Amino acid sequence: MQAETRVKAYLVGDRLIVWDRIGGSELYRRGFYGRPVGVGKPRGMDIDSPLILDLVEGLHLLEEGLIEVYDQYTGRFINVDELRSHARSRIEDFDLKYMVYKDLRSRGYIVSTGIKFGSDFAIYRYGPGIDHAPYLVQVRKCDYTIDATDIVRAGRLATAVRKSFIVALPKIEDNRISYLLFRWFKV
Repeated sequence: MQAETRVKAYLVGDRLIVWDRIGGSELYRRGFYGRPVGVGKPRGMDIDSPLILDLVEGLHLLEEGLIEVYDQYTGRFINVDELRSHARSRIEDFDLKYMVYKDLRSRGYIVSTGIKFGSDFAIYRYGPGIDHAPYLVQVRKCDYTIDATDIVRAGRLATAVRKSFIVALPKIEDNRISYLLFRWFKV
């Protein structure tokens, strides 16, 4: 997409909505961005409904120059700094989560919200509707101390949905992320 063909997205609370079905379909095709409204599990790349983006995806797409963001109610243009500030006010540890999101996207993974799995992100190799997410990612501060209860909780959740569990520990000062992968096996 060129700058002149940026898709318009509208900020509503803690979501962005792309009302333009063609533009939304193009964003979805480019990397499974967003969730088509009214489509439980999209099968394939073409969608014909508005697209909902979360704030993490929206900031990424705005930084990449693929969308323009406007306030749904006032029509006012929202720039990168304003959207980042808004996201920080809505999402705990936003900067850490965004850093992990960008890193995983840069590695070629499809990253979607993991809320239905009780995690920050679900990671796909190929995309929703094409394969199942093999990984769940929980983002924690670098000084986070994982205890036995956390490990048991993560293990029960990940094995129940047949996924590997990853704890991402981003360190903004060094621009580094450590990933701890937990694989479960039967004895």
